[in-house]
Amino acid sequence: MISDGPSRDPRSSLSAAIAAAASGGELDVVLQSIADAGAAGLGAAMAAVVLADPDRPGLTLVASIGMPDPMRFAADVADPSHPFVEVVAHRVASFDRVGTTSDGQPFVGAYLPLVVGSGGVEVVLGAIGFGWPAPRELDGDERAVLQDLAGLAAIAMDRARLASTASERSEWFERMAHTDPLTGLANERTVARILELELARAARQGSEISLAMFDIDDFRAANAADGHEAGDDMLRRVAAVLAETVRLVDTVGRIGGDEFVLVAPGSAGALVARRVLDGIAALPPVAGRTVSVSAGVALFPADGTDSDALIAAATAALERAKGSGAGSVAAADAEAVATD
Repeated sequence: MISDGPSRDPRSSLSAAIAAAASGGELDVVLQSIADAGAAGLGAAMAAVVLADPDRPGLTLVASIGMPDPMRFAADVADPSHPFVEVVAHRVASFDRVGTTSDGQPFVGAYLPLVVGSGGVEVVLGAIGFGWPAPRELDGDERAVLQDLAGLAAIAMDRARLASTASERSEWFERMAHTDPLTGLANERTVARILELELARAARQGSEISLAMFDIDDFRAANAADGHEAGDDMLRRVAAVLAETVRLVDTVGRIGGDEFVLVAPGSAGALVARRVLDGIAALPPVAGRTVSVSAGVALFPADGTDSDALIAAATAALERAKGSGAGSVAAADAEAVATD
């Protein structure tokens, strides 16, 4: 066990703690290093760092030396009078606090909140604590070092929190850049990129790609008569059927007001399109209107050897399908196939 006497130079712990905080490593590793440095420099037998998660009640033990196991600690901090709980709640450090270890030995503890400023408001991220076999009394230099260690741990926690927030924000923007906000499907830009990639792959492998274009029948009239809310509801329901019906290898997206597209490796595009139309035909009416779509299907390389040609072939097939009646499918090289 580490000596219970005062360190000859309590500041000796700071250089190692600063290096840990500046390392940019994983948060639990950084906090454990700060706890280790503090315990070594101050001659503490116990140390712990706890995290106060704003999304969950209670405190989480993230670093420790000589502490009870995490499950026991979790039970201990359920007590509102526990020193860690109190310093987090009141944001005030507690020194020379007498306690008892799990085996009945008295110890003296120091507990400090981990506080950072955010928008002019102080935020408590957790707490750090150290313990020494009793009797023990901390001098002014040791208390100052403890405050510095708490500051370093708070900075490490805050940096990890900000990095997480930035990462989540970046992921959100990335998702928004590739997703249609109304339906959650891929947007036109993403569909175009995936189509190019799939065509390049199919050309290398000598395989086929199906491209299906879908258009909601009489959508403009329904949107004008029933309002945009009903129109948006119709778009979301059609999108949901598309997403639920296609295979995992397929990509579905919204590329226009009421236009959807399916990029499907292989030659089964017409079969997948038929399943989509059947699924949409089973939808309940929206604002009293039956929902149906028409579809046009083209096949690479038979109907086009690049994206522009394939899109043009599928679009032409879609126009023929719409001319055959609501809920029809037409292939680029065949006449429209009417609904049953």
